[in-house]
Amino acid sequence: MHKILKIVAALLGVLGIVFLVRIISKGDDAIKAAAEAGDSVIVDPMAYVAYAMLFLVLLFVVIFVVKNLFSNTASLKSTLIGVGAFVAILIISYVLSDTENPIMANGKHLFRYGDKVATSNEIQMSGAGLVAFYILLGFAAIVMIGSGAKKIISK
Repeated sequence: MHKILKIVAALLGVLGIVFLVRIISKGDDAIKAAAEAGDSVIVDPMAYVAYAMLFLVLLFVVIFVVKNLFSNTASLKSTLIGVGAFVAILIISYVLSDTENPIMANGKHLFRYGDKVATSNEIQMSGAGLVAFYILLGFAAIVMIGSGAKKIISK
């Protein structure tokens, strides 16, 4: 498996170098002119190599994380507890967030883009994200202060 991964990484690296040399040899003016004409054939192969590398990295990260979780039951239990706590915070945040779209002094809705006004669900999801951020920020601050206090007391 390791040899196969090294060969694939080497091939993607060589392809990236070839496409980079191709892009550099064309020059900025040719690339800009092609982009203005709607043609991205010069840059597309390099983007596809980058997408392939990103996909492979994400795939192997997920595979090895899942493999490690199921091979070590203690880490699986603590991971599930952490995920459950995070989901609970998200649910609490969703319930606590407001669904009303405030109207500004000029009579326009605060949450709008052009002529479109945000729906109450979009506003609630946005508010839930903010509330979850504040809850997690507060929890992180408490943990850091507690850890610092514990270190000071133990000295």
